[in-house]
Amino acid sequence: MSASRRTALTIAVERVAPSVVTVQTETVERVPVDFFESFMGGRSGERRNAGIGSGFVVRADGIIVTNAHVIAGAAKVSVAMRDGTTYDATVVGADEANDLAVVRIKAKDLPVAPLGRSADLLVGEWSIAIGNPFGFVLGNNEPSVSVGVVSAVGRNLAGRGEGGGASIDMIQTDAAINPGNSGGPLVNASGEVIGVNSSIYSPSGGSVGLGFAIPIDRTKRIVEDLLEHGAVRQPWVGIRLEQPQAQSARDVAKAGAIVARVVPGSPADWAGVRVGDQVVRAGTRPVRNPFDWEARLLDLRVGETWPIAVRRGGREVVLSLQVADAPEASAQKVTVLRELQLVTLTDAIRQERGVASSAGALVYRSSDRIRDEIGLQEGDVIAQIGQSRITSAEAASSAIDRYGARGPVFLVFERNRQYYQTSFYLR
Repeated sequence: MSASRRTALTIAVERVAPSVVTVQTETVERVPVDFFESFMGGRSGERRNAGIGSGFVVRADGIIVTNAHVIAGAAKVSVAMRDGTTYDATVVGADEANDLAVVRIKAKDLPVAPLGRSADLLVGEWSIAIGNPFGFVLGNNEPSVSVGVVSAVGRNLAGRGEGGGASIDMIQTDAAINPGNSGGPLVNASGEVIGVNSSIYSPSGGSVGLGFAIPIDRTKRIVEDLLEHGAVRQPWVGIRLEQPQAQSARDVAKAGAIVARVVPGSPADWAGVRVGDQVVRAGTRPVRNPFDWEARLLDLRVGETWPIAVRRGGREVVLSLQVADAPEASAQKVTVLRELQLVTLTDAIRQERGVASSAGALVYRSSDRIRDEIGLQEGDVIAQIGQSRITSAEAASSAIDRYGARGPVFLVFERNRQYYQTSFYLR
């Protein structure tokens, strides 16, 4: 082979491609056995659906990073290596807000992807997307490679693209990202992973050169939390911004970041942040609008000291916040229906989340089955069960047991300051 054919790009691919895997999932969907049984209220059957995505090895003993939306709702997850070897995988944890997940396989001495940095990316430098678009339609497990450049950094996508998670503070690339690429690495010309391919923005459903990847610096922090705790700790500062009265995302981008509420007793309260302050800098990065503010929050870690600069009365004031756990994270959890975790609504939680109810039980964790069958999801506040007003997580648990023993459970809950009803039977 001619030495002239070997370039920085081919060497980079050789360095990372061995660590790229195919992530296969199986979800179970309940469906009627046939029309007549369904019509008569008869038993239900199951339909098993296969899904596919990409991932990459970050630890030689079987730790693999992928997207949260790749493994969401999966009853079974498996991982296929480049040589076709397939392993059953267990989900260590997932962070849906950032669209990242960690899975584990029982294997040793796996090839590990070298991780780089995303803080100093240059717009216009080479970027390489590696993954498994369309999965086994292509006939084998060899990953596909597409090449482009870093089109932008710190990109906030106002409209959602293909893929899950928050499209905030992303790396934008024109390297083609197609179905099945999700969870694969975005690589620089040095053969280092700089991001996790997550989504595309496309009117047609195919790649049009607008791909987005989660920065690797954020990914490292989230992976550490998932491996250590099985969940991502929720950093909290206690600031709520004004919601701009804007007609478009472009207007929001120019709106500024004005403090609308400071939660009493929060890190922001202790640091001296005031309602009406305009946040202009967080850490070392500028804040121009609510998108920038949300992006800065994604990089926080519980326990760290975080400087922010605010404009107040025509002058700039620098304040120092001690980042804390979200108030619901440290609250006592009550588990009901085996798949629903509740915490008692406190004043701090109520103000932080903008809840209208003065008392209730906040849904802290909810399984896919609870969301599908009952309609409750994370962030909902249970305000009433049957004829009982709910004042705590324990009261909600007792009321469900009490009413469920006699018949259907009628439940009122708050979501986005609106109230809804649902009902269900205990099984």
